[in-house]
Amino acid sequence: MGFLEDAKETAEAAAKKVSRAVEDGVDKAKDKLDEVRAEADVKKAEADVKKAEAERDATKTRNDIKDDLRD
Repeated sequence: MGFLEDAKETAEAAAKKVSRAVEDGVDKAKDKLDEVRAEADVKKAEADVKKAEAERDATKTRNDIKDDLRD
């Protein structure tokens, strides 16, 4: 019976290692996904700022032209 008990313990240990490795892999994948999402948010925010700055500049230019035409 010693052999069967050893085999059972070995199988349980291997199953625990595999389970842990899978959990670690899932955690790493989730962490990487969070990083990618955060980077995408930063890029979107940068694009939004550039768009807002362009709109501001266009409005200022348009208003300056209107002022020049009024004079």
